[in-house]
Amino acid sequence: MTTEHQENVNLEGESAFMQLLGLRFEEVSIERVVASFEACRDHHQPWGIVHGGVFTAVIESVSSIGAYQAVKDRDQRAVGVNNVTDFLRPHQQGKLHVVAEPLHQGKSQQLWQAVITRGDGKTFARGEFRLQNIAADA
Repeated sequence: MTTEHQENVNLEGESAFMQLLGLRFEEVSIERVVASFEACRDHHQPWGIVHGGVFTAVIESVSSIGAYQAVKDRDQRAVGVNNVTDFLRPHQQGKLHVVAEPLHQGKSQQLWQAVITRGDGKTFARGEFRLQNIAADA
């Protein structure tokens, strides 16, 4: 994994929730975050396909990590204020890739776009995630 600002933070998560998502980060910077995860039965809704909330959580998680990289040197954090995710096709299982990139990185807010695809390039979900930049001690 390449990082623009290296920290001793486990990006793949200490929480059961982040471990369930199973994100594996390949690139992390203020301009781009690339990760992958294995969708499986643990991510399914009752009808046997990946729950849309998984895609929403992945988009939010990956975008948040990039947004944090953009403000941490200013002693700030970025917190989510809006997440809009479009689900384009169902998925049952297998490896998916996510790429998040900023559309806007302002003084008080950021807007990130993320796309989730499989190996053949087909898009399963895409989303935009808006974040507010706040003081680290807020």
